[in-house]
Order: sequence, then structure tokens, then C-alpha cells
Amino acid sequence: MGKNGKYFVDLFAGCGGLSLGLENAGFVPAYVNELDPDAMESYLRNRDKNFPLLREKYSSYDIQENLSAKKNALDNLVSGFEEDYGIKRGDLGLVVGGPPCQGYSAMGIRRTFTVDKKDIPSNYLYVDMIKVIEKLQPKAFLFENVAGLMRGRWTPDGKAGEIWNDVQMAFKKINGYTAHAELLHAKSYGVPQNRPRVFMVGVRDEFNVRDGKDLVAHGMLPEATNDYPHPEDLLSDIIDPDYKKTLVTKKYPHDASNETQTKLRTRPDGTVSSKGDRLMEQEYSGHSDKIVAKFRHMIDNDGKIPEEMMTKKFAQRVIPKRWGSSGPNITATSLPDDFVHFSQPRSMTVREWARLQMFPDWYEFSGKRTTGGRRRAGDPSKGDWKRETPKYTQIGNAVPVKLAEEIGNHLKKLIQ
Repeated sequence: MGKNGKYFVDLFAGCGGLSLGLENAGFVPAYVNELDPDAMESYLRNRDKNFPLLREKYSSYDIQENLSAKKNALDNLVSGFEEDYGIKRGDLGLVVGGPPCQGYSAMGIRRTFTVDKKDIPSNYLYVDMIKVIEKLQPKAFLFENVAGLMRGRWTPDGKAGEIWNDVQMAFKKINGYTAHAELLHAKSYGVPQNRPRVFMVGVRDEFNVRDGKDLVAHGMLPEATNDYPHPEDLLSDIIDPDYKKTLVTKKYPHDASNETQTKLRTRPDGTVSSKGDRLMEQEYSGHSDKIVAKFRHMIDNDGKIPEEMMTKKFAQRVIPKRWGSSGPNITATSLPDDFVHFSQPRSMTVREWARLQMFPDWYEFSGKRTTGGRRRAGDPSKGDWKRETPKYTQIGNAVPVKLAEEIGNHLKKLIQ
């Protein structure tokens, strides 16, 4: 890959799942952009020790105000990269990004149905990403978003898929790159979720990408591994039988019992957390007796809910101990109370949610633990686009670390 090709820029980075996976693959973050202050703090606090220049110099919030539309901002970035990293224009390895998906996702569509997609400002942020790519000329770029983007329409009377057609055309018009897109499922790459997402990879023409029917055949993405862990194997070491006493578990109740748990408990210095060591983000919701009884019945009866236990929350499902023959069938969202733990009558903790996204246990998240639906969604019908991004939402919005690592390992070989 070469010294310079190892660097990447992460736009709309969220709490840093995509970046962490790329770092595990050997890439180095040169610049980060993220609008939400809590998500940005989550990103930076986990990198202050190894990448201090990010907080000091190479991070921004609003991509338009601070980067794509600000006079000389991109030129200054090019000169700064050369001075601090030894990267000249065209030497950068990757520009990656997943613009906010509220206007495309199933959840976002329900919350913004009163507003045409053409009137949602965040739906055009892909244009700003393209401006950054054109200026920095990385060896490759990666665009990621929800599967709903492929079906989206600008107006209720529009044609299904018209937004995705516009997005694809814009990226494929970038001069000097070959770009292709594909719908991927995270479970194909070792993630304990189904999580369908659309990925577009663009590679500079000099790297001679081969012809093929999809991104794998083109050589732009790796072959599927399908080595996902089962929920019981993923979480059994942090199940606390006494969780009800204090509603928080501050120390590991067990030692790791398998390779997946050991990897997630491995700190950046290579040491592994043992039983009795500090455990973060294992705080539990204080459910009412009625909700506990409902959850217990669901666990004991294959997820079924009797009529007398029905509540307003009809979509809840029990996460199974073991996946069925088709593999993982859930997607971690910003709403953890949609899922019930497989052995304890409660919703999932922040740490358990993070493990479903394959974040290691040392990774810290900033901000509130959770918040109300309206505060998470804003009110687009009144022009209110402000959203809170608590820990569960940051995690649910992230690119799974394992998926990003698999993609990073492949792209590293492709652009070397």
C-alpha cells in the first residue's frame, strides 16, 4: 500500500465504526468530519492517544461550512496533509463516508413522511463528498448507506429508485475513477446481524479493476466469510446473574470463554480483560413488573406475546441464543428496546449493542445513554432538523467494525 496510501479521510464518521475497522486493517485516519458533537467526541476520545492531530487540527463538524463550501478549505487541507503527513494530492489512500440516512431509511421515512425527500438537506450531502474526492484524488473511495436509498424517490409521485440513480450517476461521473455499487449483508462478513447496506466503491483507473457482475467479481470487495458469532457466544461472558440488584455491572462477571469474546476484550496494548476487571456501558433499564413478565413470557415461548400482555410496543423480538439456518436475522438500530435479551427479561445494554456491531469493549461512547423519539428525530414538518444522538443511536448508525475491517483489508491490497 505504501507509506502515503495508508491514510484515509472519514466523512460523516459518526462514532467511528468504519474508521476503527479500517484502522484494524492498517489504515490511518488523517481527517474526520462529523456534525453531531456527541458522536464526534466518541470518535475523538478513542483516538486522542494515537492520533492527536485529529482533535488538534484535522476534524470538523458541518462539512459545508467547514470544508466543501468554505473558501480555500480544501486547498488548505491538501497543503496541511503534505506538511503533517507527507501526503501530496493523489497520494491519499481512501475517502470514505456514509451521509446521514434519515431521509432514506425505513425509520427515517416514517419520521419524515410529511416532507418530500427533495426538501431534506441531508439527502444532498453526497454532493459534498464528491467535492472532497475530486479535490483530494484518493486512490479509492467508499460510499455506504441504507438499503432504502435504492428504493427512494424525491417526491411521492416520483419513480422508485430515482434518488439512487442520481447518486450513482454523480459518483460515476468523477473523472479518472471506475465505480460500482452493490447491496451487501453484514452477516456475510462476520457480523452477528443481517444489516443490508448499499456500498459503492470507486477506484482510480490506474489500478485496472477487472470486469464482473458485482463488486466481488470486479475485485472491489472481498469474498464473503460468513463466520458470524451466535448471540450466546458473543455475550455470555458479560451476563450478570445479579444485574437486578444495582441495574449496572461495573466489572466483568466471567472470563472470556471463546475467541470472539477474547478479541472483544483485548485492549489496544494487547492485554485482555479478566473476570473482575472494569466493564463499561453495562447499565440496565429499570423495567416495570408488567414489562418484565412480558419479556419472560417471550423468552420462554419463542417470542410470542399473549393478548393480555400486549403493549404499545408491538415490534419487539427476542434475540435468539443461536441463529437459525439462514444466519442472523436482525439489524441493530437506534432503538434497542425493540429487542429482548435471549436469557434475561430485559432490553439490551449499550455494551451488548456495541458488541453486535463488533466494537471492542475498550471503546467508549459519549453523550446520553438514550433519549425520546422526538428528540432523536426532530420535526421535519416544522423545519426542525436537530436531532439528539445518544449512545444507542450512535452505535446503531455505525458501520460494523468487522465489516469495515474486511473491506479495509481488501482495499489495502487493491490500491497497493
